[in-house]
Amino acid sequence: MNPSSQPPTWTKYLLLTAGAYNLVWGTSAILFPAAMLAWLQVDAGSSAQVFWQCIGMLVAVYGCGYLIASWDAYRHWPLIFVGLLGKLLGPIGYLIAYSGGSLPATFGWTILTSDLLWWAPFVVILWGAVRYQHAIGSAYEMPEADDPLRELKTNAGRRLDELANQKPQLVVFLRHAGCTFCREAAKDLSAQRSEIEAAGCGIVLVHVGKEDDPNFFAKYGLEDLPRISDPGCRLYRQFGLDLGSFSQLFGAKVWLRGIMAGIVGGHGIGFPRANSFQMPGIYLYHCGQILDGYQHERASDRPVYLDFVRRNLAPVGVAVAK
Repeated sequence: MNPSSQPPTWTKYLLLTAGAYNLVWGTSAILFPAAMLAWLQVDAGSSAQVFWQCIGMLVAVYGCGYLIASWDAYRHWPLIFVGLLGKLLGPIGYLIAYSGGSLPATFGWTILTSDLLWWAPFVVILWGAVRYQHAIGSAYEMPEADDPLRELKTNAGRRLDELANQKPQLVVFLRHAGCTFCREAAKDLSAQRSEIEAAGCGIVLVHVGKEDDPNFFAKYGLEDLPRISDPGCRLYRQFGLDLGSFSQLFGAKVWLRGIMAGIVGGHGIGFPRANSFQMPGIYLYHCGQILDGYQHERASDRPVYLDFVRRNLAPVGVAVAK
């Protein structure tokens, strides 16, 4: 597995700390409910003490979950997710109780140390777990000896090298069909296709769909182009593309472009299909060599395919139509 898909070392120690904290806090609440409530300036009546001991028991159980999750944070992400839910709901409950006069402001100290301080690291761990789930079963956990160029073929049964030996190929790595930017890219390719081919360059589409979807490509007049289905992202990895980070997939600029392309541009906003974390890119490939490539910095990047082809075909002596 790509090291970037594994839980960082700090996640283990953070979850061990969280587990130890919860066990100490919970045990203290069970054994010394009156003392804790008095320190928090909460009425320590008999009913309150019993209730506080029940809370302590739940907190200690959460602690056991964190200790289990510390062995592999990404595989045991449900335990962390449940813990985060509790840490989100706890402050909400406190604010409601405080605004109603049921709890004093001093109770906020336990909300700070037990809930708020853990939000950011838990969210980071869960994001890594989501990314890890998208890497499972893909090329990102395969040996580097994997050779998709020889094994993957187009919908017509031809290898990419066969096409590229005949003439340069613009290899367009798309995202999933539900992606707004994938649809936008298909429309851009359709509009620029005739000039790209007139420049002496073929076009090969690579997508992450498990099966080829001719209807999607027919919508943009691209159904006759050679297409490679690569659900395992093998060819993506071969050409140096990776899974996207949070900012690359969900950053503010991506959201803004998504609204513009989806609503204003009319491409719609679809549901994730296949590996929705895979980043796109374009490459000019000829005779076993990558002449140039463009790796998207964000999923929303919109390269001009014709300009890319013209800029890179001229230096290698391929006739370029003006």
